[in-house]
Amino acid sequence: MSNQDKIIGLDNENIMHTYGRYPVALKSGKGVFAKGADGKEYLDVSSGIGVNSLGYCNDGWVQAVTEQLNTIQHMSNYYYNEKASLLAQQLCNSSGLSRAFFGNSGAEANECAIKVARKYSFDKYGENRNEIITLNNSFHGRTVTTLSATGQDVFHNFFFPFTDGFKYAQPNDFESVKNAVSDKTCAIMIECIQGEGGVNIMNADFVTEIAKLCSEKDILLIVDEVQTGIGRTGKLFAFEHFGIKPDLLTLAKGLGGGLPIGVCLCSEKLKDVMSPSTHGTTFGSNPVVCAGALYVLSVVNNENFLNEVCKKGDYLCEKLLKIEGVKSVRHKGLMVGIELELDNAKEMAAKCTENGLLIITAKNLLRMLPPLNITYEEIDKAVEILKTVVENK
Repeated sequence: MSNQDKIIGLDNENIMHTYGRYPVALKSGKGVFAKGADGKEYLDVSSGIGVNSLGYCNDGWVQAVTEQLNTIQHMSNYYYNEKASLLAQQLCNSSGLSRAFFGNSGAEANECAIKVARKYSFDKYGENRNEIITLNNSFHGRTVTTLSATGQDVFHNFFFPFTDGFKYAQPNDFESVKNAVSDKTCAIMIECIQGEGGVNIMNADFVTEIAKLCSEKDILLIVDEVQTGIGRTGKLFAFEHFGIKPDLLTLAKGLGGGLPIGVCLCSEKLKDVMSPSTHGTTFGSNPVVCAGALYVLSVVNNENFLNEVCKKGDYLCEKLLKIEGVKSVRHKGLMVGIELELDNAKEMAAKCTENGLLIITAKNLLRMLPPLNITYEEIDKAVEILKTVVENK
């Protein structure tokens, strides 16, 4: 039995089967390339679902994490943490927001945003103003509450009772959002680009109208940037493409560069809503994770770097559209969804894996979230593998 088969066997025997895994056991990686336990090399354009924003084992990131690991690896949130304080400062300055809460995942960041929104309304308007409007086809996490916030019926099963207080409106249909608003509405929660929902890019007018509505009615605007944040779309934050400023912003995935992090940022008017014991976490603000995130920001929060993300995204899109069998491409920066003429994305993703390309799906699309520092030559190689797979069907 090969080493890879042993790993897969151990997994199947001992880990809950909550993932539809591909038959690959990854052992190591550098940059955009990963190596399997059997020695096979893979070009990874999924980045661990957008997490490895600078690729595998980036030298600067490894150094920052290692230095912190040799200093102090964890501390209770009862004590002050330099790395978390510096990271919060940079995130607040870059976003124009005022305070940060650190957790360990996108779902936790969204849970925090939901709690802040409801407490703000409770404090100001009373307990009955607690509904949050989200969009159909959205995805906000897998906890019972963030599943409730997720606007997809497929997720609203098995785990009853789900958390009350969520209503759903149609994306890119402002009248649908407006009609969902009532005197019970405390927040509207959107993704500027729906990632898991199929790389659906919101119209600029739709987003700005929602922001205007929220401002007029003192409804909080929550922007979920778990997948779109930290340079993925060619701006540090995707909301910058739309000329708005949220009241609450959630981040995760690419910020940690490979370590688990979630952040909820709030505006000036919300900075004192949460007080001691209203929220908390054991592992949030971990100094090792924050050291890695500070390094990621030092690289990504740079105009030239972000401009290159835009250029690479356009270059990749142009190449993909030349593949016979590709029907359309939706993208913003290096957040890319590929619609195939045969509507067989899952089959093609599996075949890509067999051919040394790690790619993921979203709904009926192939999805690419490559490292933000991927080279043009690596893009060419990824496209060539995809072309071979798709055109050979």
